[in-house]
Amino acid sequence: MKKNGLLALADGTLFWGESVGAEGCFSGEVVFNTAMTGYQEILTDPSYAGQIISFTYPHIGNIGVNEEDAESGQMWTGGVVMRELSKTSSNWRAKGDLPEALKKQGIIAISGIDTRKLTHILRSRGSQHACVMGGKADPVFALQQARSFTGLEGKDLAKEVSCAHSYAWTAKNPDLQQPHVVVLDFGVKSAILQKLHKSGCHLTIVPAQMSAEEVLKLQPDGVFLSNGPGDPAACLYAIATIRTLLEKNMPLFGICLGHQLLALASGAKTVKMENGHHGSNHPIQELSSGKVFISSQNHGFAVQDCGLPECLEVTHRSLFDGTIAGITRNDKPAFSFQGHPEASPGPHELHLLFHQFTTLMKSYAKTH
Repeated sequence: MKKNGLLALADGTLFWGESVGAEGCFSGEVVFNTAMTGYQEILTDPSYAGQIISFTYPHIGNIGVNEEDAESGQMWTGGVVMRELSKTSSNWRAKGDLPEALKKQGIIAISGIDTRKLTHILRSRGSQHACVMGGKADPVFALQQARSFTGLEGKDLAKEVSCAHSYAWTAKNPDLQQPHVVVLDFGVKSAILQKLHKSGCHLTIVPAQMSAEEVLKLQPDGVFLSNGPGDPAACLYAIATIRTLLEKNMPLFGICLGHQLLALASGAKTVKMENGHHGSNHPIQELSSGKVFISSQNHGFAVQDCGLPECLEVTHRSLFDGTIAGITRNDKPAFSFQGHPEASPGPHELHLLFHQFTTLMKSYAKTH
């Protein structure tokens, strides 16, 4: 194995491996993902902007890549760390292999890393600032880059991954009786749009920084607050928009970053997590019924329990660490979920939340 790839942690730990992606370096926060499938969906999830992904599953790249499994138009992660890159890609749907795609999109990737050791470090010490290098690995420079990274707190990355212009997502022959949902795009995944569409909605996707007044001009029946990267508290424009939409009693449904933004607009606070949740096997409990659901998760910030305003009720909690995984407004038609009910990759047990949103919009329309 060529030793031309390097992952340097800010604490001084070095992992040498083989460069299997683009040449260069990237500094960011390194996190581990426990999903056993869906590496392409993970790599193209805009929520990973600013991060380096370490896969705990040992073999990556065995089914190649294709256009259908992409969650956006590009890979957003800055770097990829693998135990072993598969030497062959074998799948009837494959249109290319992973190393090709990584190089084409300029993503630094290294293979041959002891990802069990890396995961142990991240679990015991928390998510680390790091630098990943490919092609020409310089440990001194890599450590400097890792230690100079300022972290994700205070960084608004949602506006960087959002769409530049509004666009429609509708059926060929849209039913005008279906709810019209405006999607505030903070880094929305394709699977979420597909699930909203299959739930009976026709969609208009709009940039993250669109004002509440512009959103309301589109005459939506409801507004969806999407997933996305970065620190939710830095998205002041989104918090202001959501606060106005709440005042107008607009039905709202938030996922991941959208969940955190709804909480902030309601008077709650968010906090940077030590490890974050990244994977597709996370147990979540619905408090009203006691039922446990297995969910897909991808977030490094959480809604803070301390000082939760009276207008918010906790609906779901993580059974890993007890963090808030779902909230609802008790005075407004709005709710949110911290995980990814659309999965991709992951289990489909929480698809019912999309039905809950369509039911909320229809019932609210009948009474107002």
